[in-house]
Order: sequence, then C-alpha cells, then structure tokens
Amino acid sequence: MAGRRVVVFPSSAELGPVLARLVASRAQKAVSSRGRFTLGLSGGSLVSMLGKELPALPDLDCRKWVAGFCDERLVPTDDPESTYGLYKNQLFSKINIPDSGILAIDSSLPVKECAEDYSRKLKEAFPDDDIPVFDLLLLGMGPDGHTCSLFPDHPLLEETEKIVAPISDSPKPPPQRVTMTFPVVNSARCVAFVSTGGSKAPVLKEVLEGREGPALPAARVVPTEGELFWLIDDPAAASLTIQVERPDSGAKL
Repeated sequence: MAGRRVVVFPSSAELGPVLARLVASRAQKAVSSRGRFTLGLSGGSLVSMLGKELPALPDLDCRKWVAGFCDERLVPTDDPESTYGLYKNQLFSKINIPDSGILAIDSSLPVKECAEDYSRKLKEAFPDDDIPVFDLLLLGMGPDGHTCSLFPDHPLLEETEKIVAPISDSPKPPPQRVTMTFPVVNSARCVAFVSTGGSKAPVLKEVLEGREGPALPAARVVPTEGELFWLIDDPAAASLTIQVERPDSGAKL
C-alpha cells in the first residue's frame, strides 16, 4: 500500500469539492495511461455530494468512464433505496457518461443469481484481470464500522473466492444486497473513504487507531498496492489522536 492519508476538512461543504477534484484527477490519469477510467460508487451521502460537485467541474469529460457499484440493494431501480436509481437522477443525468459505461445489477433476479450476474458483468468489463482492478473506489462507513455491505462478524468478511457476493441477512435494511468482496476492494489502485458527522466519531477512532477484538470491516480495507484516503470532517475526527492532514480549500490530493 502507498500509505494511508487521513485528511480533515471543517465540514462536508469543504470536503465535497476536493473529493470531486480527486475523482477528476484520477480519471484524467487513468484515461491518459490506460484509455479509460473505472470507478466504483457507494450510496449514502456520497450520492448528493458527487451529484453536486462533479457536474460543477469545468471541462469534465466522462465519455471514457466505466462506473460500477461497490454494493447495491436488491430493489427495483425506481425504489428510493436503489443506489443506481439515486445516481441516475442525481449524477448520471448531469454528466456525459455513456449508458454502456454504467454497470448496474439486474434487480429482477434472486439475490444469489443477481450476484453471479453482476460478477459476470465485472469480469466482462475487466477481461485482463483475475480480480477487477478499479482505478478508484469511493466508500462510505456505517456507524457500526461496515463498508460496502460487509458487516461486522459476518461470514462474508472471510470471502476470498467470489468477487461479488450475495447477502440476504443484512443487519441494515433492506436485507437482500450484493456486495464487492475484500479481494476486489483491496485490489483497487485508489480507495477513498468519505465519512462525515459526529455520529461517526467513536467508530472512526476504532477503525483508524485500532480496537480490542477483531478489526472492523472498514479497517480491513488496506489496498495491496493502491492509495488509501480517509476524507472526513471535523465532527467525525473529534476523537482522533493520530496525525492528520488539514489542507487549504483549493487543495488537490
């Protein structure tokens, strides 16, 4: 791993533009070196943040982007719980990413078949990789320390064979989901967590500074060769004692 960077902003209002510039700079780098940019998206507050900040960037060209989902809920695309549906309305409709560049699940399938189908889609999109290597994965973290749909003490934490796994007993509703597994997450060239708000402060301390007992799922995200960013705001960072970066407002990562 290239080393973990914990970057703290006064609030999510300052964090959002820096996140957008991180996405754009990694996209530019990937397109110039490999001809395309592969991005893994997560739900939660990331949707509105990216939907606001990415289209505001000048000269953003997404024609060579391929976007997948780090996890997805098994609900129809027009359901308010659908991560794809939220991104379609709040981001994809505002940027020039081609429909063929969006890798969505088939929510009409049963959960096991849905995971197998999505795994096949990823393998087709990454024909040269045994395990898909994304240029950038954007992750969130729940107050229990989960990321993607990888929950504390769940058997999926130990999955090493599948690149996408079904989950039908998610502790957080809706119960049926598909999720990328740690082998995919930790193969990425760059992973960026976004975590904001005071409710995240206690678990963020455990994830970034360690805890007694088994490591929480978010703490197990350690890219083998890639970069790892934690982009957080002051309320989320309130309990940290480790050294952090506090960039200027125009900073680039």
